[in-house]
Amino acid sequence: MPAPEHTIEPEPAEPEQAPEDISPAPVVPAKEPVVPEPSVSEPAATEPPIEPPVQTAPAQPLPEQAHATSVSAALPVAPAVAPTAKPAAPSLPPQAQRTVQSAPAAPPVHVDLTEKAATLKKPMDAVLSPSVPSVPPVLAPKAPAAPATPEVREAPVPPAASQAPAVPQASATPEASAAATPAVPTPTPAATDTAQRPKSDRKSWLARLKDGLSRTGSNISSLFIGVKVDENLFEELETALIMADAGMEATESLLGKLRQKVKKERIEDAQTVKHALRDLLAEHLTPLEKSFDAGNGQTRVVMIAGVNGAGKTTSIGKLAHHFQAQGHSVLLAAGDTFRAAAREQLIEWGSRNNVAVIAQDGGDPAAVAFDAVNAGRARKASIVMVDTAGRLPTQLHLMEELKKIKRVIGKADGEAPHEVLLVVDGNTGQNAISQIKAFDAALTLTGLVVTKLDGTAKGGTLAAVAAGSQGVRPIPVYWIGVGESLQDLQPFVASEFAGALLGD
Repeated sequence: MPAPEHTIEPEPAEPEQAPEDISPAPVVPAKEPVVPEPSVSEPAATEPPIEPPVQTAPAQPLPEQAHATSVSAALPVAPAVAPTAKPAAPSLPPQAQRTVQSAPAAPPVHVDLTEKAATLKKPMDAVLSPSVPSVPPVLAPKAPAAPATPEVREAPVPPAASQAPAVPQASATPEASAAATPAVPTPTPAATDTAQRPKSDRKSWLARLKDGLSRTGSNISSLFIGVKVDENLFEELETALIMADAGMEATESLLGKLRQKVKKERIEDAQTVKHALRDLLAEHLTPLEKSFDAGNGQTRVVMIAGVNGAGKTTSIGKLAHHFQAQGHSVLLAAGDTFRAAAREQLIEWGSRNNVAVIAQDGGDPAAVAFDAVNAGRARKASIVMVDTAGRLPTQLHLMEELKKIKRVIGKADGEAPHEVLLVVDGNTGQNAISQIKAFDAALTLTGLVVTKLDGTAKGGTLAAVAAGSQGVRPIPVYWIGVGESLQDLQPFVASEFAGALLGD
């Protein structure tokens, strides 16, 4: 048994083939050791696709497999050349090859490189060059990704906690506002407490009236601080009253009576002069003070007119609330068929006050008024208020339309309209005088509603009306408005208005 083993080792036939391979070795020393590697990869191709080339590429496991396969010729050649190629390879490329070959499925495409040995080196260099940049992009996202995820998760936690209490607070505010709006039509029990309302609400109304007329009152009230009662005081009072649009007639009348009273009573205190002027102004405005007659069981028709933007529709909504608080049934007529959304605005006021509204989409305003009067009489409503479109006194064809509406209302009820009210914007000042004259000539006005007195320093317009300035007829003032809320439209009281106008 040992004899044949010695005879197999020194066989000269196989080493002779080795020198034949060695002779071309100097020509291409690096190509031949690479050739057996694809030869080993050929059986690996038959086996699983990628795992065998990964094992052959590293280094020494391939010669061990060669010994197992009994390839005697490859054993001496592989170890001789392997050490020369190893020092260059184990630096970085094996790791790069593992990462590159394991990540993409490119190795099966490189199998064609076995046809030529020179082509194997080029892809190796190509693999080494992209592998180096490929490693950092893989590592770069991984490193920041770990700290980024916990930060993003921790960040939303505090805002979520802060937003959670903020949401119920925001939701509570609209609920409170929504609850406040439906609470408006609940003054029905106030009708039974009519005796208590003047006592409890009178002070608040006077405060609102004084605040509304504070611009006019502050200008006049400041004149009586630390001054002597002489002619200079009267001159300053004259200027202040004219600036408040009281008119020349009212100013001269008031100051003439004030001079006589100061001389007669020998008044030397400026504050006493102020109180005397307040009493004279209240006496001057008393002819304008008149209460509105809501009737007793008979349907009363109220026609409302005015220029554009004076506040007619809003005043109708507030008056409906005012009449309901007194226990009267109300019916509204949307006679403003010209302005966009005027009908919807009046319907909204009707829904707030639980009041029926007679309206037609694009209908004739006179026809709407006629139907509303008949409906009010059929339903036995206490008050029927007819809204009309805003117009300027210079628009003669529109003024003729107002006359037509009044005539048609008279056909539905021979005594109607019982009241013809003009809504006047308090900011217009002396222009209100010309408006009153024009509408009075066309409709024969029975009353005034003065609005927006809280935003002007020209609260003396009513004094000009009472004095008959510019030939205007002193028409009664039923209501004045000093704000936007329902309670800011109240009946006109001469003494209260005079005190608020002078800041007293």
